[in-house]
Amino acid sequence: MSTERFEAGLAVRREVLGAEYVERALAGADSFNRDFQELATEFCWGGTWARGVLDRKTRSILNLGMLSALNRPEEFKLHFRGALTNGCTLAELREVLLQISVYCGIPAGVEAFRLARDVLREQGIEPDETA
Repeated sequence: MSTERFEAGLAVRREVLGAEYVERALAGADSFNRDFQELATEFCWGGTWARGVLDRKTRSILNLGMLSALNRPEEFKLHFRGALTNGCTLAELREVLLQISVYCGIPAGVEAFRLARDVLREQGIEPDETA
């Protein structure tokens, strides 16, 4: 696949999720899921993220809320990493998770905070008391 939207999406996807992750996902594609990888890159990343109307930080925050509501823990962790890459501060992310807790329910908040702590540990980030 080589469309302008796909290429734009691929560039943004690499910047937000990390080139290593994206290359692994694309290299792991086979005849069964290759079309899906191309669709996700072209339409999710090229058709929305690459539009430039909303900044990446805002898109990350939106995704965290939606992924919590949909109970998609692996995607939540992936996009929590992306939110850090996109410049979300720990204070901002804490506020996002508190709002998730209120609007999606306490169980969703418990899970969101647990998943976020997992990512922070993986990234070697230790929140201090003032974050």
